[in-house]
Amino acid sequence: MRIALSQITTGPDPAQNLAVLREQAHRAAESGARVVVFPEAAMACFGTRLGPLAEPLDGPWATEVRRIAEEAGLVVVAGMFTPAADGKVTNTLLATGAGVEAAYDKIHLYDAFGFAESDTVAAGSEVVTIDVDGIRVGLATCYDVRFPELFRAHADAGAVLTLLPASWGDGPGKRDQWELLTRARALDATLWVAAVGQADPVASGATVTSKAPTGIGYSAVVGPDGTVRQRLEAGPGLLVADIDPDEVAAVRRSIPVLANRRLRA
Repeated sequence: MRIALSQITTGPDPAQNLAVLREQAHRAAESGARVVVFPEAAMACFGTRLGPLAEPLDGPWATEVRRIAEEAGLVVVAGMFTPAADGKVTNTLLATGAGVEAAYDKIHLYDAFGFAESDTVAAGSEVVTIDVDGIRVGLATCYDVRFPELFRAHADAGAVLTLLPASWGDGPGKRDQWELLTRARALDATLWVAAVGQADPVASGATVTSKAPTGIGYSAVVGPDGTVRQRLEAGPGLLVADIDPDEVAAVRRSIPVLANRRLRA
């Protein structure tokens, strides 16, 4: 299965961000991709007041994403914000197009490195997978990468690939952690990990005025053996990669860590 990772820098205006998604989705379709994955906060960047922008899954923004997927003829996965209780929002991945319709609400909230996502965001609770052309795919978001049990849950559900949109926070050692964690999650669940982050705003020519996590780039496709197969740099780019599901079976025969587990929830 061919996938495309769209490493972009989104701004505070959901309508302007939709125009970027449309252009990138068509580029991905022209490359032969069946899935195009956009970063977390594709609807509007962190550092924006999210409450007034949040919309339900049948609202105008998500409806337009569905139209983009239909126009391009592929599955679009994009981060958005949906309303939640007590004035909070939910950090949601919308997956839509080509017979797919699903949403994943981020389970693990980024209450770390001095940022408190839970102040404004409500946590999800459900593990979500989708099927694209008969291939099962798990959905995860950013800080989820620090929790291997979610990726193993994807594997237990039959997934051979996890899509990981992110808006990774910058700071000392953060790029090293991003690269280490994406590789570790692939290896300890023995599945492909396609991790797509927001591009570094500075590399995109944007002015950074917030301490919110706005991205560092370095999106990557990691094989089920933990090796990086393709990677972008800090700036905007479209990474197109071919995912071989059969490689997952081969790696799991060689490194049967899932089958060898002794402690399970």
